[in-house]
Amino acid sequence: MTTSSPEDLELNRLVLEEITSKWTLLVLNALCSGPLRFNALRRANRGVTQKALTQCLRRLEASGFITRKVVSTAPVAVVYEISPLGRSLEPHLGGILEWAAAHRQDVLEAQEAFAEASRNVQ
Repeated sequence: MTTSSPEDLELNRLVLEEITSKWTLLVLNALCSGPLRFNALRRANRGVTQKALTQCLRRLEASGFITRKVVSTAPVAVVYEISPLGRSLEPHLGGILEWAAAHRQDVLEAQEAFAEASRNVQ
């Protein structure tokens, strides 16, 4: 890796902050399969609250990772779709999610061991 200026590092941090916020990777992953309405996204990401999903979608749209289209039906529908910028993350996103699935037990065990060690110190 090359050495980056402090300004470059700060800009990189801001971009990484956008894509590593809670729910972001899972929402992007769901949209990689095709456009979805809000409730379909919510079902695809069990546990996300309406407020958290709304905030996540607004951040992703503002950063250019997704697009939002209002469809004039009765009632009016909103469809979210991954943008070309968001699509460029797809291979990396897949790798991160595969890694998480393969190593989640290791992470949980490490967290349990840390918690146990912390209790023993007190």
